[in-house]
Amino acid sequence: MAMQVPLWHHYLQAIRSRGAARVQQYQHAEDVLLTVLEHLHTLDPRFLVDYSRDLEAFQFALRSSDGPLDMEVPLSVEAAALLVEEPEATQTGDGPKSCRLGVPRGGAGLEAWVTDDVFTASSEDSAKCLGYIVPSKVLQVLKDRLVAAIVHCKHHGLITPGSLNANSLREEQLGLSLLVSSGWRTIRFTVVPVVRRKHRVPALEGAQLTLGFPEGSLKRIMGQGVALVPTNAQLWRVSTDDLLTRLLNVLGSLQGHRLDSLSILDRVNHESWCDGGRSPGLNFGHLKMVLLWAAVLFPAPEDWAELQGAVYRLLVVLLCCLATSKLPHFLHPEQNLLQDTGLDLRALYQRVELFASQPEAALRIHVTHLGRSPPPRLSSGVRALLQLPASDPSYWATAYFDVLLDKFQVFHIQDKDRISAMQSIFRKTKTLGGEER
Repeated sequence: MAMQVPLWHHYLQAIRSRGAARVQQYQHAEDVLLTVLEHLHTLDPRFLVDYSRDLEAFQFALRSSDGPLDMEVPLSVEAAALLVEEPEATQTGDGPKSCRLGVPRGGAGLEAWVTDDVFTASSEDSAKCLGYIVPSKVLQVLKDRLVAAIVHCKHHGLITPGSLNANSLREEQLGLSLLVSSGWRTIRFTVVPVVRRKHRVPALEGAQLTLGFPEGSLKRIMGQGVALVPTNAQLWRVSTDDLLTRLLNVLGSLQGHRLDSLSILDRVNHESWCDGGRSPGLNFGHLKMVLLWAAVLFPAPEDWAELQGAVYRLLVVLLCCLATSKLPHFLHPEQNLLQDTGLDLRALYQRVELFASQPEAALRIHVTHLGRSPPPRLSSGVRALLQLPASDPSYWATAYFDVLLDKFQVFHIQDKDRISAMQSIFRKTKTLGGEER
């Protein structure tokens, strides 16, 4: 008799079966765009081509949901030679600080960055600064060069007809939106000019984040620098997207089901909580942030050894965040990612709670994902186990949740009603198997 595959693992296998195809689709679309960017570099050497994008393909394979993907275009400027100024009037305390990139007087090798198409002279009589590299001007030049490069590549047959259309090029606040066809799938890229430089990330220097990551991994990530990207017409900001992807990759190097749990919840979120993408809701970035916090709150390897338990660790953090309307950014905890989103967090909470109590209802696999073998029939005993947050229910003891609550209070949740709501979540989580403990 063939061994039956538990529903959670069967669902995961279906997701994984699509992973290789998704990577191929991504790489095909990326190749098209890189071909265009190579010619763009020929037209304007100030824009470089970044070929070190393995982590982007890795992250795309984890996802079931679709969304715009960043394509960073580094500027050929020595960031250490620039003046980084942080205007005090622009700082709000809600995340990465904005800055201006100034060109110093007498700066060697910066001649290409003091031309009118990307540069504005300083209105102040400064002994140090000639003026500033302006994001809006850089974006306009990048857009013009992209259009020219696309036309050239199409005319010379360097890209497949229909794979990319300049008509889809739209200027947005942070970059240029461009649709690239990859077989039957169309992928939206956001082309973003970036300036790479060394920069302190205080959150990665603190001991509070080291528990969930291998020793020395955060220091290595910090040593690779950050990207400055446009935040508005005049200012740049530190982008944390690449840092977060590197952290995700580190979690993937550990034994356990950390990334598997993220893949499962991303698909459930897309198919069930967001009605196949037709309803507004959480995105992959929200769930990625939940996993990073869960990795710190649940640092022990045994916390992630069992698939159901790994998924429920993410659910505990997610339910807590939805109930308190607060999902702190992992690297900037003062920034709340659920603030001003326009999402109905109460309705989302109910959907997530329903999944936590009855997961099998959402663990549906489309017939095209099943392969040649039919899905195994589930016994009533297995179905009962799916109601438990972990294979060892004693793990979810009251004392443990008191500790977890204290950790969440570090995020400055002072409202007693909201703390009570978190306690209620933990009680519900502990009774998913039936009896109150």
